[in-house]
Amino acid sequence: MNEFVEFLKEVFEQFGPIQPRRMFGGYGLFHKGLMFGLVADDVLYLKADDTLSTYFEERGLNQFQYQKRGKTFKMSYYMAPEEIFDDPVEAKGWAARSYEVAVRSKKPVNKAKKKT
Repeated sequence: MNEFVEFLKEVFEQFGPIQPRRMFGGYGLFHKGLMFGLVADDVLYLKADDTLSTYFEERGLNQFQYQKRGKTFKMSYYMAPEEIFDDPVEAKGWAARSYEVAVRSKKPVNKAKKKT
């Protein structure tokens, strides 16, 4: 695990435990089994939806995007505001809102019906 990802465990200490997992050359940040953040090239991105994305956009924080086969794909993650790295209360608030987005966007699991 790289130093930046280890540092994020401290940043989000007031929010609660996070579990980083290697993904696609970066890391996914999980809390209680749901991904609320990602790290790509040592940049932290937090999950957002229509209710939260405007807060990121108003601050000029870019949406995470990547290219594949000549096409650009945007994901529902935005660059984290700088102040969270120095302010544990801010970090907790931003993480909690992004986690709430993850909860809202969680797709229900279809369980197979038991035959009787």
